[in-house]
Parts: sequence; C-alpha cells; structure tokens
Amino acid sequence: MAQATASSQNSGTSTSKKKGGKEFSGRQKAAIFLVSVGSDISAEIFKYLREDEIETLTFEIARLETIEPEQKDAILQEFQELMMANQFITMGGIDYARELLEKALGSQKAIDIINRLTSSLQVRPFDFIRRTDPAHLLNFSQQEHPQTIALILAYLEPNKASIILQNLPHEVQSDVARRIATMDRTSPEVLREVERVLEKKLSTLSSEDYTTAGGVGSIVEILNLVDRASEKQIIEALEDEDPELAEEIKKRMFVFEDIVLLGDRDIQKVMREVDSQELAKALKSVDTEVQDKIFKNMSKRAAGMLKEDMEFMGPIRLKDVEEAQQKIVSIIRHLEDTGDIVIARSGEDELVV
Repeated sequence: MAQATASSQNSGTSTSKKKGGKEFSGRQKAAIFLVSVGSDISAEIFKYLREDEIETLTFEIARLETIEPEQKDAILQEFQELMMANQFITMGGIDYARELLEKALGSQKAIDIINRLTSSLQVRPFDFIRRTDPAHLLNFSQQEHPQTIALILAYLEPNKASIILQNLPHEVQSDVARRIATMDRTSPEVLREVERVLEKKLSTLSSEDYTTAGGVGSIVEILNLVDRASEKQIIEALEDEDPELAEEIKKRMFVFEDIVLLGDRDIQKVMREVDSQELAKALKSVDTEVQDKIFKNMSKRAAGMLKEDMEFMGPIRLKDVEEAQQKIVSIIRHLEDTGDIVIARSGEDELVV
C-alpha cells in the first residue's frame, strides 16, 4: 500500500479528471487516498515513506479542496488496481501480471495499469532471486565470486541474506560482509551481466536504471539476524582486515554485552520480558560488568535465585549460551523498535531532556 502511495506521489504525469475538466496530479491522488483511508492507516503508511515524500503529501493534504464521492471512489479503485498489479509483478514478473490483469479487467485496462505502474516504479534487480528458497540460493552461490555473492545478498531481504551469509565458509563470510558494506552504486551493465550468468541457474530480470544497494546499514541489518557465532567471526575478521569499517559496523549494532548501555529502567523493562532460565544461560559466559548490571536491576531475592540457577545449571554448551543471548537481544531490539526503550549507541548524540 505504501509503495502504491509513493508511486502515485512520484508520478507527476499520472492524472484523473476532476469535476469541471480539471485534473488530479499523482500527488493529489495520493493525498486524497490517505485522507480517505483515515489517520490510523495513513500513519502506518508514512512509516514506509521518505521524509521528503511525507512533507510533500502533508502539503497536498493541507491544500485539498472538497472531493466528490465519485472522484474519491475512482481514486480508491485506481489504487486497488495498482496494488493488484504490483502484487502480480512481485509474484511472477510483469508478463505474469499482465496476463492475470487481462483475465480480470480486460486487455486494454491491463496494459494501462501496467504502463502506469512501471512508469513510476522501478522493479529492483534480482526479483527472481528474492522469490527463491535460501537453501537453493546457498547451493549455487557457493561457487560464485565474493563480489557476486555480495551483490546478491545486498538485494535480498535481510532474513534470507543472513541465512546464506552464516552458511558460507568462514574465509568467505568476512570478505562478502566487507564488500556489502563498501558497496555503493552498481551500473545497469554490471547488473545485467550478473543476471545473465544467473539466468542459466534460475531466471532473469532486466534493469534499466542505476540502483543503490549495500552499504554499512545493509550489512548491519543482515548481521543482526545471523547466528551469534557467525556474527562474532565476521566482526573479528573485519577488525583485522579493515578496523575502521569494523568499528563503524559495531557502532550501529547491538550485541548482548551492550546491555550495559541501557539505563536501569530500560533493563528492568527487558527483564520483565525475559525467561529466567534463558537469562541464566545468557549470563554464563559474560564478564562481571554485565552480570552486575543485571543483578543491580533485580530485587535481592530475584538476583539470589538467578545466581543459584546459574550455579546449579553447571557447564552448558557455548551454542546454548549464544542462542539464549540472541533471544534476549531480539527482545531488546523489539523494545527499541516499539519505542519502549532507548539504546545509547556509541557515536550518537546524547539525549537532552
């Protein structure tokens, strides 16, 4: 839905007739759509738009005139058709979308919708890869050059990219991570060549524009989802190969030991969401600073019981410790995403209250 909204906003030529012969621009139609669906849904859509897009739409909403019911219905219908077309493109490409739309809406209508959609939306390269099972991708990517693997992972959803990255050979992981982090813009010629090679194994999708992928933010998002052992190995290797890059990545990541960066109230909120047995496992291999920070934010009775659990638990596998730590980190990241806690990462401006 947000993608369709941004599409109409960015399409300066997309218009529909107003009463009296005037026309709505793409931005005006997007504004009318947002007003029509209500503030709650509009607020959710805004989360997926850039700041400049939000400012533009807010301006258009503020200057809207009275909209006739039939005009509003026509715009809502148009959005529904665009969303349907975009869904079909995601499922099977433009030809597949055109075929389904022709069956549902007729040939001319299908062509109009596809043309309107593709004129304002750039289909990202490697769409066919994003629809492929990660295990399949891992099998054929093993033989590819690290730069090719990095390009593929940069265009994948982070959860799929993390599965592939953590299963690559250790000597390749850090090389691929570094290439993703330092990647900037890729020319259409390079993208087409890579897609041509991969066509023999999967399928093909052409691209006509320069597209941006990769960067530090991309590799941080992927590393946040890989298993802890792979994360540590990759970071340590990057520290040897490119200390400045490793430091920049670490500044933007949160690992279990970083729990000391949380304020006391935030730690207490986290503790309310964490299972006591998982916490006992997670604290088995950390230094006393982390343990003391946790104990400090518990009642004496609860802290005592936690220490007893850790003692009676005895030796446990490092893998189990890391899995417990990863679960708690996931809880922390979720609480940060929802605004329940604040993580004071290194290099960020301090909050002024």
